[in-house]
Amino acid sequence: MVWVDLVTVLALLQFLYFGVLVGRARGKFNVPGPATTGNEMFERYFRVQMNTLELLVVLVPALWMAAGYWPAGWMSLIAAVYLVGRFIYLRDYTNPQGNRTLGYALSFIPVAALLLASLVGLCMTALNF
Repeated sequence: MVWVDLVTVLALLQFLYFGVLVGRARGKFNVPGPATTGNEMFERYFRVQMNTLELLVVLVPALWMAAGYWPAGWMSLIAAVYLVGRFIYLRDYTNPQGNRTLGYALSFIPVAALLLASLVGLCMTALNF
């Protein structure tokens, strides 16, 4: 389960890093707290952080549950794709000409796969397969 621990810590550190970027953007684009609007670029950084939070609260328990039913290394690898997807999403969303589809897909699909793996593992266990 060391890989599950590692990916979990990396996901949490990534989220904190995105928070630091939001703080920097708040200063750079002169958006005083508690405002969350006022400059398009600031709002882009803020949305990356909030969207990451929305997925993170599903990723972490899904990863831990899936790793309880399936090989933890493989489940961690799936979750690692999420981490890459989040950085691509950050890059593309903070670029006004960027298309965030790839980054979002590489973030959402692993989360959905881990949830599905958890559900299948749970059902197999409950039905004594």
